[in-house]
Amino acid sequence: MPKTGLPRGPLLLAVALPVLLAVVVAVIALVSPDVPDPNEPDTSPLDVGTVAAPDAGSTACSSVLDAVNGFMPSEGGTLGPRRIEPAVVGVRAWAAAPAPVVLRCGVPRPAALGPSSPLLVVNGVNWLPLPESGGPSSSTTYAVVDREVYLTVSAPAEAGSGPLQRVSDAVTASLPQRPVQVR
Repeated sequence: MPKTGLPRGPLLLAVALPVLLAVVVAVIALVSPDVPDPNEPDTSPLDVGTVAAPDAGSTACSSVLDAVNGFMPSEGGTLGPRRIEPAVVGVRAWAAAPAPVVLRCGVPRPAALGPSSPLLVVNGVNWLPLPESGGPSSSTTYAVVDREVYLTVSAPAEAGSGPLQRVSDAVTASLPQRPVQVR
């Protein structure tokens, strides 16, 4: 008597292969190391290094830093504060990708500031774009040049104009404007 219906061997193979493939993929996913998403900001403590900042402990810097404390607006939403270790007076940072946003207050007058320097005005504050340092950097640095203390903000292009706007608002609320000293 001949068999009727589907052959049993190929049917078992058709069911077993996809199940085996799913198990192999699941095992690979479980044992492979987690690769950080390059679009996710690093939130670990940040070592910003030391930079000459003779006025970092001034009352002017304290008032600006207090005014800008908290979250930072950016192109993609808001950036959370990032802890700085070791702590550095006059510095705040926010987690952004691919690089953090770093605000330094009380830094020396920018050497690039001269009579023909191109200034960018954001919310009533004069900013000087600083030249790249030559190293591999994904951030641009701007300096506030029309207040009693100089400040710099370094931010990746991906952060958009939010950091400059937020710091400009804090500077305007905290420090009176003065003429740009070009020497």
